[in-house]
Amino acid sequence: MSAVKAMVRMTLPAGKAAPSPAIGQAIGSLGLNIMEFCKAFNLASTTYKKEVPMRVRVTVFEDRTFNLLIKSPATSYFLKKAAGVEKGARQPGREMVGNVSLRQLFAIGQVKMTDPGMEDHDLEGVVKSIAAQARSIGLNVVP
Repeated sequence: MSAVKAMVRMTLPAGKAAPSPAIGQAIGSLGLNIMEFCKAFNLASTTYKKEVPMRVRVTVFEDRTFNLLIKSPATSYFLKKAAGVEKGARQPGREMVGNVSLRQLFAIGQVKMTDPGMEDHDLEGVVKSIAAQARSIGLNVVP
């Protein structure tokens, strides 16, 4: 591997990456083969449910190779799925759009703990952070 040329962060649907203007602008301008990138991402994301929005960090090297780091979906995605809502509240704190249970928060926390960089965090702290985010998008946390 040669020196790092750039790092790009994006969100792509698991198993459904296809050459598109969004990917082309982010990756193609760095000299990467877009089809090769899409194939590598789709292969690496086969363990996830199709079309789940995955957070991806692409490290591009000077020799036009790349490294993929695929993280779990955003916490807000999990919270909205758990509550069964499409969008968060327009006025969080004043209006509540759904409920999530502590059990659901712990399940989300366990998934988030598998992300790179989360090894040093404890589950209780992660769950507290997820509960705060749930309230910030207009979800009640119920026992």
